[in-house]
Amino acid sequence: MHTRRQLFFKHLAQTSAFPPALEIIKAEGCYLEDSSGKKYLDLISGISVSSLGHGNEDIKKAIHNQVDNHLHLMVYGEYIISPQVDLVTALAEKLPHSLQSIYLTNSGTEATEGAMKLAKRFTGRTGFISFKNAYHGSTQGALSICGNENLKNAFRPLLPDHRIIDYNSPDQLEFIDENTAAVFIEAIQAEAGIILPENGFLEKVRKRCNEKKAILVFDEIQTGMGRTGNLFAFQYSKVIPDILLLGKAFGGGMPLGAFVSSHEIMSTLTFDPILGHLTTSGGHPVSCAAALASLRIISKKEILESVVSKGEIFRKLLKHSSIKSFRGKGLLLAIEFENEALNQRIIQLCFEKGLLTDWFLFSPFCLRIAPPLIISEEEVRKACHIILEAIEETNTKS
Repeated sequence: MHTRRQLFFKHLAQTSAFPPALEIIKAEGCYLEDSSGKKYLDLISGISVSSLGHGNEDIKKAIHNQVDNHLHLMVYGEYIISPQVDLVTALAEKLPHSLQSIYLTNSGTEATEGAMKLAKRFTGRTGFISFKNAYHGSTQGALSICGNENLKNAFRPLLPDHRIIDYNSPDQLEFIDENTAAVFIEAIQAEAGIILPENGFLEKVRKRCNEKKAILVFDEIQTGMGRTGNLFAFQYSKVIPDILLLGKAFGGGMPLGAFVSSHEIMSTLTFDPILGHLTTSGGHPVSCAAALASLRIISKKEILESVVSKGEIFRKLLKHSSIKSFRGKGLLLAIEFENEALNQRIIQLCFEKGLLTDWFLFSPFCLRIAPPLIISEEEVRKACHIILEAIEETNTKS
């Protein structure tokens, strides 16, 4: 008889040579419990997905209620499905008047794919601009506009007519021209190691897009849904995109994404050809029910304010000579160390001490801090203590 661990390695596709293979049997609040009974304080929340922690009662109740009504129907905007309508109505109330038409997808990368098609369809152009070390998903279109060559090279050829430019470099915005269908940008770069826009950079991108009549797409798949202390990170800049991408925490722990635009832009998917974009399960009724319950909680002023205050506690307590820099906004934070090897040793020691953290895809020398937004101040202090302890032990062994 094979153990579950053996079956995991035998049948489940692996994406790294040495997966941690942690077997979680229960998750509640900000804690995960493995098969041996050991508990871990979750500092990454499934890469910013479980923003209200694990097992939120309101989300579970919404899921149960919807399961009792029905599961899958034809979901791509042809039937009136109450969980979908309730969700998009509630979301639209939180967004500017130019972002009122919402296409629901299964995931963030599918939202990227839909937005790429929509931008090409609306503008009649083929060119895309994105930024160095940007991550917009792993499917072929999304990978094409990924800003890291190492991740892309093994899968070429990808989509042509694309250029990568540097984030926070206004002088490179000249590459946005009359052939540019869309510019894809993160309001805060996440997998690059939490890089914030500087000196009105987002405003400058918006201005250039306006001049060249290019679509501006904000990827808020990781930064949205309260992660930074605002419901959306673009609200810090006051810049309004033409298309907004959502995913990860949007589903309240269930699979869900969206691309959001104006009725004028989105309507181009309804003709020449009809059914210009389709999804089998995007906007699944159960996912929409969970998302609505989550949105109602995350939108509360006290939740968003607590994200900011708890982020400040991390900043105040995490001080050490080994920390090169500390970047971020709200509860999307990155601690930069001297090199990748040092960061990996610290992450491993944190794991052994019952704290789950991680690195960034394009910034492996940075430690990720993105806990559930409901993390208590006491748990923040506990996490900081473990991280500092791990840093000290690493320095002692060096």
